[in-house]
Amino acid sequence: MAGQRGLRRRSFLVGGMGAAVLLGGGASQFMNMRAAWAAPTGNLYQAALAKGIRYGSSTATWQVQPDPDFAALYARESGMLLTEDDLLWYRLKPTQSSPLDFSYGDQIVSFAAGNAQPVLAAHLVWDEGLGDGWDPDALYNLSTQDARDLLFGTIQQEVTHYAGQVMAWVVANEVTDGRRKDANGFWTVEPWYQTIGPTFVEEAFNLAHQCDPNALLLINEFGFETGSNAAARRTSILKAIDYLQSKNVPVHALGIQAHLNANGFSRQFDRAAYRTFLSDVAARGLSIFITEMDVQDDGLNADIPSRDAGVADVYSQYLSVALQEPAVKVVLNFGLSDRYTWLQEDFPRKDGAARRPLPFDENLQPKPAYTAILQAFQNAPARKPL
Repeated sequence: MAGQRGLRRRSFLVGGMGAAVLLGGGASQFMNMRAAWAAPTGNLYQAALAKGIRYGSSTATWQVQPDPDFAALYARESGMLLTEDDLLWYRLKPTQSSPLDFSYGDQIVSFAAGNAQPVLAAHLVWDEGLGDGWDPDALYNLSTQDARDLLFGTIQQEVTHYAGQVMAWVVANEVTDGRRKDANGFWTVEPWYQTIGPTFVEEAFNLAHQCDPNALLLINEFGFETGSNAAARRTSILKAIDYLQSKNVPVHALGIQAHLNANGFSRQFDRAAYRTFLSDVAARGLSIFITEMDVQDDGLNADIPSRDAGVADVYSQYLSVALQEPAVKVVLNFGLSDRYTWLQEDFPRKDGAARRPLPFDENLQPKPAYTAILQAFQNAPARKPL
C-alpha cells in the first residue's frame, strides 16, 4: 500500500468500514460457511505452485462476508491471504485511546484457515491506515515514551494474539525513501522516526520475532520499478537491509509492492537494473514477496479490449523479469477482482471509465491480465518453495 509519498488509500479505508457496518449479523453466517470450502484449486494458484511460487491476493472481511460469489472465487484462486484492512489501525485501534479490537482480524484469519491459505498479516509499523478516529498529526505529536508505549505495546499484543496463526508479518511498511533519508536509507519524515528515533524499525523486528519466533518477517516498500526516484529507492532499501543485518535483526524477506502504472511503463522500466536489484536482495539471503501487485491503467484508451490488453502487457513485462529471480517466492495481487480495487476509489480515471487493474473483472470473469499472469507462471523457472 503506497502511502502519503505516493498512492493513497485513506478514503478507501473509510468506504470499506462503511460497507462492513452494513453487514449486521453476516459475520456469523460467513464463519459457518467457510468450513465447506476446500484448499485452493484455481489455475493461477496451481501454475505458480508448480514452479515453487505461492500465488494469492489481499482481501478483507467487508469484501468476502457479504459477497459469497467473490468469497468462492477467492477461496479457489488465492493460495495466500494478505490482510488488506482488518489489521490496520482503523480496525484494530479506531482511536488513540481504544483498546485493541481483534474481532475483524480474527474473522479474516479464520476465513484463511478455512481455505488452507497461509496469512501475510499487515502492517505492524505504518504511519497510515488510522481512519477518522485519529487526528491527522496524532503520531507526530507523541512524546518519545508515549510513542514507544503505543507502537511497541500494540505490536506485542497483536503478534502475541496471532502467534502461530500467520505465516508472515509485514513488520515495517514504507519506512525508507529515495530522498528524505538518513545514511541507512530510512525515511526521516516518518512519525515513528521523529518520535522514537531511527532504531524503531529494528526494535519492531526484534519484538515481533520475540513474540512469534516461527513467523517470517518482512520489510515492505514501493517505488522500485519506474519513475525518476526508482533507482534511489532501490539503493535506500538495500542500505536499510544492510544496516538491519549488521545489527543481526531478524528480517527474512523484502516485500515489493509492485503498484505498476501502464502510462509509459515500457519506456521507463529498466529491466536490467531491476533484475540486478532483485539479485542484490537475494544475495543478502532474503526471500522476495511481491505483495501488492496491480496495474493502474492510466495512459490507456478507455475502450475495454485495448485497455485490458495494455494492462496484460504490463503484467507480462514485469513478471517476465521479476520471476527470473529464484528468490521471488510469493506473488500477491492487491485485490483479485476489479469489483474491489482501491484504485477506483482513490485514483478514478479522468474519463470516468471504471478501473480494470486486476486479473478478474467486476463480474468475476478472467481477463487478459489473468492470462498474462498465468503464462508468466508457466514460463517461470522452477525454484525451491518457502
